[in-house]
Amino acid sequence: MTTERPARPAPGVDRDIYPMPAFVKFEAADLPATTRWYEAAGFVVLAALPGPGGSTALVHLRRQRHQDILLVPAQAAPQSAGRITMAAGGDDLRLRAADLAAAGGGTVAGPSPTPWRSDDLTLTDPDGNVVVLTEPRRADIDADPAWSAMVRDSVGRKVA
Repeated sequence: MTTERPARPAPGVDRDIYPMPAFVKFEAADLPATTRWYEAAGFVVLAALPGPGGSTALVHLRRQRHQDILLVPAQAAPQSAGRITMAAGGDDLRLRAADLAAAGGGTVAGPSPTPWRSDDLTLTDPDGNVVVLTEPRRADIDADPAWSAMVRDSVGRKVA
C-alpha cells in the first residue's frame, strides 16, 4: 500500500487574483495526473474551471507571483511541448527533486550547476513540457566580488 505524500508548496506561493502579464499553456493527456505532478513541483491549483459536460477544461497552477501555468486537456492533434524557466525563489531544489521522484509520472534532472553560478532543476512533465527551476548560488556569488563586478559591468554591453 502506498501513501500519498501531501504536496509541499513552493516558498512564497501567491494566491492573489491579478491580470497575468505572462503565462504558459501546456496540454495534458491526463489532466488530474499532470496536475498532481505539478503540485509535487511546488505549484498550487489556483482554479480548476469546468468545461462543457462538467469535466475540467482548464487548471490554473501557480508557484509564485507571475509564475503561472495553465493546463488544458490535450487535443487530438498534439502540439509541440513547451519550455519555460522560472526562479525557484528560495525553494530547496534537492528536496523538490525528491518530491518529484516520489510523485512519479514525469522526470527530473539535477539540480545542476550553471556557469553563471546558479543551480537548475529541470522538470519534464508527463506530457514532455519542461519547466526549469533556477536558484542562484548566493554563497558563491557573495564570496567573489570580482565576479559580481563583472556581471554589473556587463549590463548594457553590446554583443561582440
